[in-house]
Amino acid sequence: MGLFSKKVELFAPVDGDLKPISEAGDELFASKAMGDGFVVIPTSNSIYSPVKGKIVSVFPTKHALTIKNGKFEYLLHLGIDTVELNGKGFDIKVSEGDSVDENTLLGTVDFDFVKKSDKKADVMLICTNLKDSQKVSLDGLDQVGHSNKIGVIN
Repeated sequence: MGLFSKKVELFAPVDGDLKPISEAGDELFASKAMGDGFVVIPTSNSIYSPVKGKIVSVFPTKHALTIKNGKFEYLLHLGIDTVELNGKGFDIKVSEGDSVDENTLLGTVDFDFVKKSDKKADVMLICTNLKDSQKVSLDGLDQVGHSNKIGVIN
C-alpha cells in the first residue's frame, strides 16, 4: 500500500464470539477462497454494518449482502447454507444504494430458527477483492459487541 494509504476499519456486525475466517464452519470461507475476513458466532439477532459504505446488493434470499467502501468490496454472509431457507427468518432493513456505517441496523436474523433448521449461525464478513499483499488483521478480541472496532485491512 502507498505511503498515504489509510487503513480501513472493520466493525463487529453482531454481538458474539469473534474468530478468524479460518475457523468458519464452511470450508469455502475457511480456506479464504473468497477472500480474507472474520466470523462472529452471534449472541444476538441484530445485524449492523461492519464498514462505512454503500449497499451494493441484497441477495433475494436475504442471507447475504454486499457492501462497497472505496476500493474494497465485502460480502456479509448470514449463516451457513441459509440460502436454503429462502428468506425465512431474515428481516433486512436496507436496500441497494443505501449509505451505511457501523451504527446502521441492516436487519435482524432469527438465529434460533436458523439453528432449528439445522443451519449454522456463523456471520461472516469477507473482503472479496484484496490484493495479495493485503489482509484482514484482527485486534485480538474474543467477545465483541456490534459497532466494536475489531480489526483493519492493511
